[in-house]
Amino acid sequence: MNITPIAFASTPFKEKFGIPRQPSLIKHANSVIEFVSPYDQPDAFVGLEQYSHLWLQFGFHQHEHAEFKPLVRPPRLGGNKKTGVFATRSSFRPNSLGLSLVELKQVILDKKTSLIVSCPDLLDGTPIYDIKPYIEYSDSAINPQCGIAKNAPSSKLDVVFSDKARAMLHALTKNGYTNLECFVKEVMEQDPRPAYKQQNEDPKIYGMKLYAFEIKFRVEQNSLIVIDITS
Repeated sequence: MNITPIAFASTPFKEKFGIPRQPSLIKHANSVIEFVSPYDQPDAFVGLEQYSHLWLQFGFHQHEHAEFKPLVRPPRLGGNKKTGVFATRSSFRPNSLGLSLVELKQVILDKKTSLIVSCPDLLDGTPIYDIKPYIEYSDSAINPQCGIAKNAPSSKLDVVFSDKARAMLHALTKNGYTNLECFVKEVMEQDPRPAYKQQNEDPKIYGMKLYAFEIKFRVEQNSLIVIDITS
């Protein structure tokens, strides 16, 4: 079976580093799902506005040719212990396919057919292979068993912006990047560093690309300090 993308996602996440490890963790992030011909016909979207959430089936396009490995190191186990790939949501999968639940904000059927969705965990340029509406009575399990991911991550970092970074945030917000401070804070609270780096003192200064900006930060104990934001 050959599958081809029906759409592509435009998101703030320009590299893997910084993408939330699950959907719905970042509330102030939006993505545009732009459909390609012949899947952009308005008739295909009749009734979609009646749903609040969608399942996106997508491709981990940067891992399409990665060698299959039956064991992976999920962040939930600290990045050091291994478990079976089918017991995780690792991006290194046999067919490089992923599944993500997003909130539908708007259906646009003008010159270009697209959807505005929130809470994505997708890399910019991600190919979308199918969408389906979320149906609560069938998609929500009762008393599920969730293995190593029984609960949401318990600890979040306190995010502190330097005066220089806060001034840049203010300028960018005036230029149309609404809710930018909330978005950056939500990303940083999750501690985007590799899991094995989170266990010990880490003096390194990290850089992350969000939108068209590079954000530099470091972590001191339970605080993440945003040092600078540059374009």
